[in-house]
Amino acid sequence: MLRYILKRLLIMIATLWIIITVTFVLMISIPGSPFNSEGSSNATVQANLEKHYHLDEPYHIQYLLYLKSIVTLDLGPSIKQPDQTVNDLLGRGFPISFELGILTIVVAVLSGITLGIIAALRHNGIIDYLAMALAVLGISIPNFILATLLIQKVAVDWNLLPVATWSSPAHMILPILALATGPMAIIARLTRSTMLEVLTQDYIKMARAKGLSPWKITIKHALRNALMPIVTIMGTLLAGILTGTFVIEKIFAIPGMGKYFVESINQRDYPVIMGTTVFYSAFLIFMLFLVDIAYGILDPRIKVHKRGGE
Repeated sequence: MLRYILKRLLIMIATLWIIITVTFVLMISIPGSPFNSEGSSNATVQANLEKHYHLDEPYHIQYLLYLKSIVTLDLGPSIKQPDQTVNDLLGRGFPISFELGILTIVVAVLSGITLGIIAALRHNGIIDYLAMALAVLGISIPNFILATLLIQKVAVDWNLLPVATWSSPAHMILPILALATGPMAIIARLTRSTMLEVLTQDYIKMARAKGLSPWKITIKHALRNALMPIVTIMGTLLAGILTGTFVIEKIFAIPGMGKYFVESINQRDYPVIMGTTVFYSAFLIFMLFLVDIAYGILDPRIKVHKRGGE
């Protein structure tokens, strides 16, 4: 297990380095300068600003300086907000984005697994059909469209919930619903199909023959094996949720990292763009690593196979 973890850590470092390099190349490939829109035609002022932010250096020097800033965890100042560093923006915005993402994952997983189990236990019944119809709708409607519909109906027409900011639990409901519906639908469909397969296995029939209660058979014996495919796709779902928060945050005016990232693109604020991209990439890579470890813990066959191959 230790060898596997070390190997995964090396792969994580290599992947992050590739992302850093690609992001840097894309940034320097954009024509023009972030100071072209400052409203000043003074070439001397623009040259001084570029020198201050090391944009007048050769590309390989800029690249090395940026690698140094990442290693030292000092991502430098924002170009458009000189009194703020990228670290300050991350420290202020990421906790809100993280809270939105974690709450969304919890809601999506719990509701998706519950819906999938109910649909499997009521196979070919009205509840099964309704659950799968809801899942199809959840997959079909993009989260930004669903967010707009929720704002119009729930917040504006019915006046049931507030529509913007992140100041109370009531403000969290609509963004979480908009972001969690798609992953919930995917998890529900996958849980249903795997539960239907697991419930036909011989050990489930044996558990029924022993007189175990349906609840114990479903939760203790069937659900654990049914969770394996869900853990497998959690990496993809995490990526979709964490990147999807940017759009949802913009729609609901949530002061998370999505706000700073979108503004930095519009303003060509290179340090914020690259700092946000690298930070989220590192976070996502680490979460995928945790998913791999969780899969190994849930499935003992992976450990047995590993020991047999050594």
